[in-house]
Amino acid sequence: MTERVKGSRALYIAGSTGSVGTQALDVVRASEGSFEVAALGAGTSVEALAAQAREWHPRRVAIGDGSRAADLKALVPPGTEVLAGDGALAELVRDADIVLNAVVGFAGLPVTLAALEGGRRLALANKESLIAGGPIVQRARRAERAELVPVDSEHCAIHQCLAGAGLAGTRPPEEYLDGATRAAANGGTGLGGGARSLRRLLVTASGGPFRGRSRGELAGVTVEDALAHPTWKMGPKITVDSSTLMNKGLEVIEAHLLFGVPYDRIDVVVHPQSVVHSMAEMSDGATIAQLSMPDMRLPIGYALSYPERMAVPFGSIDWSALGHLDFEVPDHDAFPCLGLAYEAGRRGGTAPACLNGANEVAVEGFLRRRLRWVDIPAVVEHAMDRHVASEPRDLADVLAADAEGRARALERVDELAEVGGDSKGPGSVRPSGGREAGVGKSGVTAGHLERDHA
Repeated sequence: MTERVKGSRALYIAGSTGSVGTQALDVVRASEGSFEVAALGAGTSVEALAAQAREWHPRRVAIGDGSRAADLKALVPPGTEVLAGDGALAELVRDADIVLNAVVGFAGLPVTLAALEGGRRLALANKESLIAGGPIVQRARRAERAELVPVDSEHCAIHQCLAGAGLAGTRPPEEYLDGATRAAANGGTGLGGGARSLRRLLVTASGGPFRGRSRGELAGVTVEDALAHPTWKMGPKITVDSSTLMNKGLEVIEAHLLFGVPYDRIDVVVHPQSVVHSMAEMSDGATIAQLSMPDMRLPIGYALSYPERMAVPFGSIDWSALGHLDFEVPDHDAFPCLGLAYEAGRRGGTAPACLNGANEVAVEGFLRRRLRWVDIPAVVEHAMDRHVASEPRDLADVLAADAEGRARALERVDELAEVGGDSKGPGSVRPSGGREAGVGKSGVTAGHLERDHA
C-alpha cells in the first residue's frame, strides 16, 4: 500500500470500474494527496479492478461476483486483501472516511446503508438506493457523524445553491429548513418566510435523444436511437432512463428526499445544453443556479471535498463561445414516465421501490429488444397500479416491494412480447435484483454494479 499523506482522508469507491468510479480516480490524481484510495469495489470487472489495485495499492478490494474471487486474487498486488460475494461491497465501508457509492441501481442500497449507519461521509452517485429505500435511508442519515453529499450533477447543483443560504449541508434536511419550510415539507401550506426561504427547486433535464418528438413519432424508435444521447456519455440503463425522462422523475424523488421540499415545489425544465445543472428559486423571486460545462468530475470533487473546493477546475465555461441557453417545459404526453415518478413519490412508502424495480425490468426488456420503447411506461404503470404502498419497517420490506415491482413488470413484458414485441434479442428477461433474483441478505447482486454516470 502506498504511504498515506498526512491529513489525507481514506476513500472507498464502490463501483470503481464504471464511468463515475474512473472519473473519481481522476479527481484523486488531481487532489495532490488529499485522499488515500483505501478500498475499491466492482461487480464483475475483475481485470479492470485488478489494474486499479496495481496502480493505487488499496488495503482491500471487493468483487460482487463471488465466483471470480480466485481470478482477482491472482491479479492484485501483494498485501491487498480480496473480498468477494454477497455483502463484500458493503463490508469495505469500514475501511474509509468517505464512501463514493457509484454502484448501479437497487444493488447499491446496502452500501448506502452501511456508509450512513457507520457514520461515514457518503458521496452518493447511486440515486436508486435513496429512492427505493427512502424511509430507511432517511433514518440511517440521522446516525451519529453520518454525512451525505449528492454526486448527481443536478442534486450537487441544488446543494451548492442551497448551502450558501444555510438550507443544505451534510445532514438530513430537517436540520437546515426553517419552521415554515419544514411544515410545508410535511404537508403544510406555503414555504419560507424571511431571507432564507425557498420557493421551489428547478431540476434541469437535457431532454435526451428524443426531445421535441411527439408520442406518435416515438412509436418506432430503436435501441440504437435511445442510446444516442446528445450530451452525456453514459451506460445503457441510465441512457434509456434519460430518453424516457424516468431518470428525471427519479431525480425529482431524490430531490424531495435530499432537501425536504414538497413535490408541488419541485419542477422539471428541459435545458438541452446541460450547462445549467439545476436552480433554486427563493421567496423574493431571485433564482440561484449552478453552471458549468458537463463534466462529472466537478460534482465528484465537490462531494468528496465539501465544504472546501477542489483547486483544479473541472467544467469551466468559455463564456465567449457558449452562445445561448434554451429552456422549455417537458412533454408529459410523449414522456409519461416523468408523471409516473411524481405519482410514486407522492404515494411514498414502498411505492418508489416498486417503481424503480419495475423500471429496471422494463428497460432491460427494451434493451433485449423484447419490448418497444413506447411500452416502457405501460410496464411500469402495470406494476404501480397493482402495488399497495406501505411504510417500510426495514430493509426486508424494501426488498419485497422491489421484488414485487420486478415480478409485475416481467408479467407485462412477457404479455407484450407475445402480442407483438421484437423477439430478436436474447431469452426472456428475468428480474435483475430483489428477492426474485436470488439476492442474498445484503440485497447486492453480482451484476450491474459499476455506475456509468450519475
